[in-house]
Amino acid sequence: MQLQTRNTTKRGKPCGGKSFSELLRSKGHGCHIRLLLRQFPFNLCTHKVTLRDRYGTGPGYVQLIPPYLGFSFSPKPLVLPITSLTPFSLFQAHGSALISSLNLSELSQVLAPSQFLITVPLRGLTGYRECQVRHWRYYTVNGAKLLSSVRDPEELHQWLEVEQFSKSLQQWHEEDVNIEGDLVPAKVLIVFRELVEKSIISCNLSSKVTVLESFSSVVRVAVETSESQVEVELVPAVEIPTCWPEKARWPRCLKRWPSQEKVRCIKSLGFDLLARSNYHWQLCFSRAEHILMEGLDEDGGCRMKCFRVMRQMKEDVWCAGNKPVITAYHLQTVLFWTCEKYPRTKDWRCFPEAFLRLVQKLHKCVSQHFLKHYFLKNTNLLKYANTSDLDLVASKLAVFLENPVFCLD
Repeated sequence: MQLQTRNTTKRGKPCGGKSFSELLRSKGHGCHIRLLLRQFPFNLCTHKVTLRDRYGTGPGYVQLIPPYLGFSFSPKPLVLPITSLTPFSLFQAHGSALISSLNLSELSQVLAPSQFLITVPLRGLTGYRECQVRHWRYYTVNGAKLLSSVRDPEELHQWLEVEQFSKSLQQWHEEDVNIEGDLVPAKVLIVFRELVEKSIISCNLSSKVTVLESFSSVVRVAVETSESQVEVELVPAVEIPTCWPEKARWPRCLKRWPSQEKVRCIKSLGFDLLARSNYHWQLCFSRAEHILMEGLDEDGGCRMKCFRVMRQMKEDVWCAGNKPVITAYHLQTVLFWTCEKYPRTKDWRCFPEAFLRLVQKLHKCVSQHFLKHYFLKNTNLLKYANTSDLDLVASKLAVFLENPVFCLD
């Protein structure tokens, strides 16, 4: 079902000329679904709903997940009614239920057994182009002036200016989300949090859904389901489907994996920018990662089998718990690097040998506290991980490598 939107020029104001703040303060429309879907740049598109759970692939990354990353080892897939997942229950008020349920056997992103992530694509920003952005910012997220500049983003993050888009709704120029031409994630999240809180009350979900306090600006809610309580992080995302980021210098020269055809396909899908920090937008390559995982064993190899078993060993033996230092996204990254190093079909015919190669690579990365992002080679995915926790995982991996035992059931 296509969501109806209103065409708006940069100079015009939709919604009767109201700004973000005015819309939010309006008792009649501030928390209504028509505000969310038609009059506000947070577009809750059903086909963009993504979750991460204990059997998925990433800390802070989002994607539409195929069945091969589903509950391979779970006897009973967890099904969450859509009416219990905060803003998505608002679809009921739009006239029809756009989704009736979310089956997590078809969607996956790992953080912990009861922690999920849902992305909310933003609308009203199109025609993205990379440009030389200014380096110095002298403001706080509240708009106050600073004597020293805000730090520059790390490689996995970037600034985002509204002028980088050829078309943008007027709301993106309002002070609710914009400071000196920058779209500020922290301000976007403040507006988004208020919408979520009002939506919960409007839909009578206060007994099932609670907005959690957070030291950062991220929006997390606790959701009571028929199975248990789960924690959901709601992340606004700007989709950039038309270009590949210049800083992602991929693929590397003279590499045989993946194929050139797949490389062209991946780079044509672009990337996303996630609002998960105060000043900088986080780059997300979920569509690219999805394509890399798709058809991984078309040559009859055992790459996916290795990945599944390694993921299960991580959950059960090497790194259990609600907040694991090593996630399935780290395992997926290890898999990508190993596939690139061993691109031949014959390297993936013998499961024990292939699996041990993966575990040895994981052990090396964990021991050295260093795992390169697959698309941004200067980004260490373990940079902020607890070193003591990493050392504990490394010791468990070492014990396993001394006496490998494969549990395939």
